[in-house]
Amino acid sequence: MTAFIDGMFIMKAETDGLLKSEESGFPDTYTNSLGMEFILIPAGKFEMGSPDDETNWYKNERPVHEVSIGEAFYIGKFLVTQEQWTEVVGSNPSKFVGNASPVDRVSWDAAQDFIKKLSEKEGTGKYRLPSEAEWEYACRAGTATRYSFGDNDSELDEYCYCGNLDIGSHPVGQKKPNPWGLYDMHGNLWEWMQDMYHDSYEDAPADGSPREDADVSSKIMRVLRGGSWQTSAAGCRSASRYCYPPIARRNSSRVGLRLLREI
Repeated sequence: MTAFIDGMFIMKAETDGLLKSEESGFPDTYTNSLGMEFILIPAGKFEMGSPDDETNWYKNERPVHEVSIGEAFYIGKFLVTQEQWTEVVGSNPSKFVGNASPVDRVSWDAAQDFIKKLSEKEGTGKYRLPSEAEWEYACRAGTATRYSFGDNDSELDEYCYCGNLDIGSHPVGQKKPNPWGLYDMHGNLWEWMQDMYHDSYEDAPADGSPREDADVSSKIMRVLRGGSWQTSAAGCRSASRYCYPPIARRNSSRVGLRLLREI
């Protein structure tokens, strides 16, 4: 099904009963000047965290709470690649080198610098890291299971690089996507979030915004989501959380980023 909006023919992608373009009035996909592809994520509500019937959950994934994402947004179809990073920054920090592989050994501070330079290049202030609520909402893609594809760990190999079975990151987009068309949401590299880390969801924002208030117990760590090539199956679940200090880079060959673009 297509529609003509703002001078463009738009394919309407049906997702969990929603016609995304019809609901938001925006194209289902966006591609910037670097060829970075973004997928439209519709506004909606979801239960964030690990439910009571989930196995191998961690304390920092509780309490489960409802989050309402009030505005649609675009999020990267893939992790930021080394080719894209190098085009913006001029150098490649990665340990596992490959143009189509996700950039790794990226600190949170370096990710912010990349976003600033990309924004200047594109002439917009709409790029940022996702909040962890936005990320989990996009990762789950309407599901409430351990992974976006279900509860069965035996299916992980179809969707995910994890478990240290093959050392290092892999080119983006080689596995199956989640129901909303996003790749490598489970495994490959941990992804930086905008949020400061808290060891529980007590008093977490209900509107999906990032938590920027420092948790004294966390020593101002920043949140990571998604798991990596080295992470266990449990650590690659939709609800799994981790953290690093924002300056961490040298030992962060398991860490990269995926961008959000506001509408």
